[in-house]
Amino acid sequence: MPSITTVHESLPYIDPPPTSTQLTAAQTLITRERTLHPDDPNHALLPPPYHPQFLTPLLTSEFSRLSSTSPPPKLNALDLSRYNTLPSQPPNPTPHSLQSELSKAYTSHAYISSRRSHLALLDTYGKTAWLVGNYHLEGELKALEKELAQTKQEIDLVTLARKTRQEEVGSEMRMLEENWKMGVGRVLETEVATEGVRREVLGVLAGRE
Repeated sequence: MPSITTVHESLPYIDPPPTSTQLTAAQTLITRERTLHPDDPNHALLPPPYHPQFLTPLLTSEFSRLSSTSPPPKLNALDLSRYNTLPSQPPNPTPHSLQSELSKAYTSHAYISSRRSHLALLDTYGKTAWLVGNYHLEGELKALEKELAQTKQEIDLVTLARKTRQEEVGSEMRMLEENWKMGVGRVLETEVATEGVRREVLGVLAGRE
């Protein structure tokens, strides 16, 4: 059984630290409690398991199909091949085929033009936007670090004030404890003396009889 060597900071500063015997006795009680109640004591604090209510039989069957497929299927909802290269002219063009190819060419031209515009904007303003984003993130990080340092300082001040207050009243508490012990001792001495007097009275009464 591992021995406990740390004491929680919330314990009083003026009380003597627990001895190894006391720590061993406390650890024995904790082990016995865990033996009597093997379940996790924090289990009741955990949230109940989540069961989604939006799943329909169709979605459930589709999720089962996707999870059972190895490797997972690829989604080919969009045909991106039309945007990779420009369409070539068919060998025997017809009005219908020309119209189809012209529509594809318009689509490819619009996509490529939009892509060139986006790349030009990214080349012009992307670096600046990235640096500005990093600047804001760095500011948020510094603010969080400052707040953390202030919180730690407040904790240290509270701990110091608590320790100082306890040390100020420590001598008074020790004096009161000594007075209490002396009072208990005097009570015991009085009871012993009373018992002795009672026995003497009983002996005198017995001798007269």
